[in-house]
Amino acid sequence: MMTTTTDIPDEEVETTTFDYEDEHAPCANNSAEQFGSQFLPPFYSLVFIFGLLGNALVVMVLVRYKKIKSMTDVYLINLAISDLLFIFSLPFWAYNAADQWVFGTGMCKFLSGIYLAGFYSGSFFIILLTIDRYLAIVHAVFALKARTVPYGILTSAIMWVVALSASVPELIFNICKMEGSQLKCTSQYPLNTQLNWKQFTTLKTNLIGLVLPIIVMTFCYTKIIMNLVRCRNVKKNKAIRLIFIIMVVYFLFWAPYNIALLLHTFSTSFSLNNCDSNSKLVITIQFTEAIAMSHCCINPVIYAFAGEKFRKYICSFYRKHIALRLSKYIPVLYSETPERSSSTRTPSTGEHEISAVL
Repeated sequence: MMTTTTDIPDEEVETTTFDYEDEHAPCANNSAEQFGSQFLPPFYSLVFIFGLLGNALVVMVLVRYKKIKSMTDVYLINLAISDLLFIFSLPFWAYNAADQWVFGTGMCKFLSGIYLAGFYSGSFFIILLTIDRYLAIVHAVFALKARTVPYGILTSAIMWVVALSASVPELIFNICKMEGSQLKCTSQYPLNTQLNWKQFTTLKTNLIGLVLPIIVMTFCYTKIIMNLVRCRNVKKNKAIRLIFIIMVVYFLFWAPYNIALLLHTFSTSFSLNNCDSNSKLVITIQFTEAIAMSHCCINPVIYAFAGEKFRKYICSFYRKHIALRLSKYIPVLYSETPERSSSTRTPSTGEHEISAVL
């Protein structure tokens, strides 16, 4: 979503909704602009609706039912808040893609800032959730002291400070300006350091959004799987399968966008600095970024709804607040079910390990 621009006179070039133009070869990206105006608004609308519902439900369950009793709960609610920040800006970017930026420079800076703060913090909290699971399973004894709510709040606060700090360049350089015949919210870096800033921003995005999460996930989940393989539990295969799903989904959603952004920023190095390649890369960035943004709709599913306890809370909420009311009109939607009797059996070590993943 964050855009970069060049200081080429407006009358010399028509820019796209997302101005990813090459500094040395300005091109008229009419096809990219048309693609963005047709594809992005409806797609962002869907992401906004489903992402808002899913993450708001996570926050509601954690606050109302689970009461934030563990480090995992702290990270889950912060991840949901990160996604909600990310989602909040989508209607504005959808309008920007469909027409032009009509919200002024102040809103341009503010929305760019919270968009990136949500993006960066989301990556950080996925990393923290991975480390949390790693400690719970691989270093269970140490985890008893380390995985506490106060430590969760402290590390979360540090991550928010880092995420907000990483968003500062956009708060400074993003402005509302005329591009061709339209107003756009775009980055305008100092002319003498323009290329350096663009390369720095791209490398920062790749590092925080892809490289660090993949490295942490690979290390931690490899150790977790090694521990799970040794334990005897019927849920072991389900836990290992969930781990693979988390890693594969994250890579599939974020890797294409980061690779496309890297190729465009360093297009000269890859001999892609011609108008045809530039246009194709701009469209690729628009498409892959939209797909990456939809990951915020998947987070509630793979990090919260996949857990048995969380599903239990969701079912309880549905029965008490939705099905009960709808049953007045559709009786079949609500039926009493006996509560499952509590077991006095103490879970084994293997079961504790499985429950930390599921």
